[in-house]
Amino acid sequence: MRSVEEQLALVTAAAVAPRPVRVAISEAQGLLCAEEVVAERPLPSFDQAAIDGYAVRSVDVRPDGPADRGGERGADAPAGPVPLPVVGQITAGSRQPTRLQPGQTVRVDTGAPLPTLADAVLPVGWATADGRQILPTRTVRTGDYVRRIGDDVQPGDVAVRAGSIIGPAQVGLLASVGRAKVLVHPKPRMAVISVGDELVDVDGRPGTGQVYDVNSYALTAAGRDAGADVHRVGIASTEPSRLREVLEGQLVRSELVVVSGAAGGEATTRIRQVMAELGQIEVNRVAMHPGSVQGFGRLGRDEVPTFLLPSNPVSALVVFEIMVRPLIRIALGKRQPMRRTVRARTVAPISSVEGRRGYLRGQLMRDTDTGEYLVRALGGAQGSSTHLLASLAEANCLVVIDPGVTAVRAGDEVDVMFLAQRG
Repeated sequence: MRSVEEQLALVTAAAVAPRPVRVAISEAQGLLCAEEVVAERPLPSFDQAAIDGYAVRSVDVRPDGPADRGGERGADAPAGPVPLPVVGQITAGSRQPTRLQPGQTVRVDTGAPLPTLADAVLPVGWATADGRQILPTRTVRTGDYVRRIGDDVQPGDVAVRAGSIIGPAQVGLLASVGRAKVLVHPKPRMAVISVGDELVDVDGRPGTGQVYDVNSYALTAAGRDAGADVHRVGIASTEPSRLREVLEGQLVRSELVVVSGAAGGEATTRIRQVMAELGQIEVNRVAMHPGSVQGFGRLGRDEVPTFLLPSNPVSALVVFEIMVRPLIRIALGKRQPMRRTVRARTVAPISSVEGRRGYLRGQLMRDTDTGEYLVRALGGAQGSSTHLLASLAEANCLVVIDPGVTAVRAGDEVDVMFLAQRG
């Protein structure tokens, strides 16, 4: 029996980021940047007001008032600030060049270009307006409330680095340097196939011995949650030639293929034979539960990572979470491909299978007084079933039990793996 660590190492070694593509920046969020985006122009490209106010020469609002045109105040001039005439207004987007004369001011909006000679902006609330003039009530220094040319980015600066994840700030930077498109590593394309003669699609009606195809829908949702671009193939025939045709079609269009079907017992014979004809596939027992029996290999000309997951929906989803999701996250360039794990104290006893690492459904809570994490297992209690999909839908975590532990007492601490947040 292979350990979880051994199987996971085998799987993650197959992770390959898809070939870079150029996409519109509006479609790039969450993807890995595949180029160094270098600014060709300064940002901002002109001196602009950082706040609504009045463009001034800072010397004109100093405590002893503005200098006259000759550079000296008159002998009889009063002490303190003096009124400044408002000689115009500049709005954001204005292209009309304006020159400020000594002892004057111009009303400016946020983002408006500063007039020539202005070196500061006096906020609206720092002056009293009287007709077509203002009386400053506070002073400003050179550069106050001004965004200078190149304050954000200088020509030649790297706006977005290769290997960085493109988030809202990076999208904004790309737009600010005039980039409409950017080279990215796209989402890995994933195909999901269900195999089983007992399966019926959800728009049908199961007959005797038949069940709805749950896995292709659930695993498609799990793949999208992980960040993959998922194509749900649906139910494939178990007839070898038809199954091979479906698999070959998906291997040429995908970076990852997930097949869910009978991964154990006699029913796997035909599936394994078809997959073995297309490449290397191993179906092993992994020391975990649920989902011990699982397959992984590389199929097709491009050696596409391919998984064979159990037919049971809970087992399939748990194996996907532990084995498949990290592969997707690595392909996306995520620095931490694994789910966040914390220590939590159990509120009830938990039982686990000897010799296998348990991944049991649970509800994670937090003590409002102490901040301590508390967890209640929804599966793994004595006599409970590991196959209840309804309880997995109620879970917000997986309780991780070490292979050497068969019983956890109430009050013991365990590792808990976060699942996607609900609500």
